[in-house]
Amino acid sequence: MQSESENIQRQYQGYKQTPNLWAGDAVFGISQFLLVEKYKETFKRTLPDNLRLGKRVEQFVYNELEHGKSISILVENIQIQDQKQTIGEMDAIFTYQDKPIHLEIVYKFYVYDESIGTSELDHFIGPNRKDSLVEKLTKLTIKQLPLLYKHQTETLLHDLKLDVKTIAQKVCFKAQLFLPYNKNVDLKVVNQKCVVGYYLKAEDLLNFKTSSFYFPSKPNWLQQPHDAVTWKDYASSHGDFTQIHNEKHAACCWIKRPDNSIDKYFIVWW
Repeated sequence: MQSESENIQRQYQGYKQTPNLWAGDAVFGISQFLLVEKYKETFKRTLPDNLRLGKRVEQFVYNELEHGKSISILVENIQIQDQKQTIGEMDAIFTYQDKPIHLEIVYKFYVYDESIGTSELDHFIGPNRKDSLVEKLTKLTIKQLPLLYKHQTETLLHDLKLDVKTIAQKVCFKAQLFLPYNKNVDLKVVNQKCVVGYYLKAEDLLNFKTSSFYFPSKPNWLQQPHDAVTWKDYASSHGDFTQIHNEKHAACCWIKRPDNSIDKYFIVWW
């Protein structure tokens, strides 16, 4: 079994190994920030207990930015308020090569379902069918990125001695994508390298009767699958399968084949 510190380092490396979901501004005109400098750094920050996955990834991004030779973080997780009401939060403002950048951070898990919508972007939805890639892109476009230009943000920019006209807006939008079991999809818009596995429906599980299973905790969904875990056989995992379907809550699962190869899947309830 791994210690918590070892788990966090594996999570961090899993984050680093996840590519941006698209290149440049190819999707919705939203521009990705690509850190050109590559470092093999470890995660040095201290994480609060039970920090949810999205906030955890934000800390991973900040840790990576801090290692950039040309980067200086000015603020992170800054709330913008209208009197006493919070109207939004900006993930980070930093300078890169002396140029200011407003960065929004997104890390998602999506499955590909051709029955949803008519375009490649439409087809990517959350494993529980409660959210979608298009919904997140729309939120970025109409709510999160425009926050920079709200009059309530002027005080912050004044304190930072920044002119809003000089600030570039970027996202760090990474994702792990899962295709239907045993189906290859030629992606034209998003990054094919983000595909990490398949998702399984109840009938697909019959193909894995000789395999072993491990259900990582949600923070460990970030990790690359490895063997230093406690595996359960098909019969012992039946209760986990039943819980997924009864509670209608999809789960990430690592599956080890008889040849000891390990792959990442999502098991869905629908």
